[in-house]
Amino acid sequence: MQARRALPLAALAVPVLVALVPTTPAAADDPNAPASAAASSAASPPASASSPSAEPEIIRPVVQRGYTLDRCVNLAELNYPKVAEARAKAAYYRAQLDEARSAPFSQWTMTAGLALAPTIRGTSVYSPNTDVSLTSNMGLAWRAQLDGYVPLWTFGKITNLIDAAESQVKLGEHQIQKEKNQVKLDVRKAYFGLILARASRDLLRESADKLDDAIRKLQKSIDKGEGDEIDLLKLRTFRAELDARVSEAERMQTIALAGLKFLTGATGDFDIAGKALLPPKHQLGPVATYLQAARLNRPEVNMARAGVEARRAQLELARARLYPDVGVGLSAGWTRAPEVADQLNPYVLDNANYMHYGFALGMRWTLDFLPASARIQQAQAQLEETRAIERTALGGVGFEVESAYAEVADALKRERAYADAEKYAKQWMIAVQQGIDIGTEDEKDLIDPAKQYATQRFNHLNAIMDLDVAMSKLALVTGWDAIAPEG
Repeated sequence: MQARRALPLAALAVPVLVALVPTTPAAADDPNAPASAAASSAASPPASASSPSAEPEIIRPVVQRGYTLDRCVNLAELNYPKVAEARAKAAYYRAQLDEARSAPFSQWTMTAGLALAPTIRGTSVYSPNTDVSLTSNMGLAWRAQLDGYVPLWTFGKITNLIDAAESQVKLGEHQIQKEKNQVKLDVRKAYFGLILARASRDLLRESADKLDDAIRKLQKSIDKGEGDEIDLLKLRTFRAELDARVSEAERMQTIALAGLKFLTGATGDFDIAGKALLPPKHQLGPVATYLQAARLNRPEVNMARAGVEARRAQLELARARLYPDVGVGLSAGWTRAPEVADQLNPYVLDNANYMHYGFALGMRWTLDFLPASARIQQAQAQLEETRAIERTALGGVGFEVESAYAEVADALKRERAYADAEKYAKQWMIAVQQGIDIGTEDEKDLIDPAKQYATQRFNHLNAIMDLDVAMSKLALVTGWDAIAPEG
């Protein structure tokens, strides 16, 4: 048999490539694992339950550290500034609705005053005083006046004003949901990206450790005059590249972690509980299901509908302003000047001492017909504009749903294909390893299957990440958050 050169590059590269292989349960793929496990358990004596020296086992609850995806999403809904901004705007709209309901019935004014009045005695026939306003004899005088108007019939002004305000409140509520859906997608992207970055970093670090061992072994062989310096340079080149890849993974991890912390509003130490990427549980159905869900649940569609309702109410309000308001006017007043003689004759106007009250049925009509006609045309144009926006929203939502659906379908096919590729590459690697064990294969023959397995595993992780993000996008564009991956 021809002797092999000591520590060839192929033999040194095998541990590095195998390091990229994930740690999986031995029972799933290794037929020797159950036997070895059984032998190990057989070698260990069973614990005696009746032994007096045996200490009772203390069962401690498993404490999960870090934030789960659901927790991150809930925190983002509570703390994200854009959501808070939408809430504040919705509160503003609700306050406008309260104003619209109460303003027509709050047309009340009250005036009051306090002043100095000269002393005036006598009647309308004779008075010893003159009409001089400022004299040496002055006293206090006061007045209070209350006026109000209660509309009874406005030809639709009040009802349409309230309808417009109510539609605006609906728009504000849908705006909140829109911002929540968007921040949910951002949180999920960052969460899944952080898990992928950490998995990539761990794989690269493990590979770097294995490669360092191979470099040390090869260096010792070269020192003995048995190794190949070209092989050493190749390994060191690959090792330097791993450092660059680790730095990229750490950068992505830092960015994703900082983004999650900002989106959730968390303070202090922050980390996530997720350790592995998992595909979504939702099974993709026909595209018509998601189109229907988007038309019913998508906040943008509901915002457009609310906008049309508000514009329609504003148009009716502008038309109603062509007509008068019919209502009841009320007035009451009290004036008192003790230094001025009170005139009891009802035919004498006494502005210094009097008390009056009363009400009357009245009409108030603004006769600006030409400007009112222009305002109607403006409201009609705004209504047509909003209807066009609604049609755009419906069409755009359909396009977004079909695009997101295609992304999910593509990601699903790629995830399954890469899962099969990972499985076949692992079977290939196991078959070659068994051949090496029995002497029918050479060690260098393990390089290609090990490299393919590592590559396909990484591709599978990326495909799961793409599938999770694509399903999250589909949840966003349909307004159907229940289909989003749970993380």
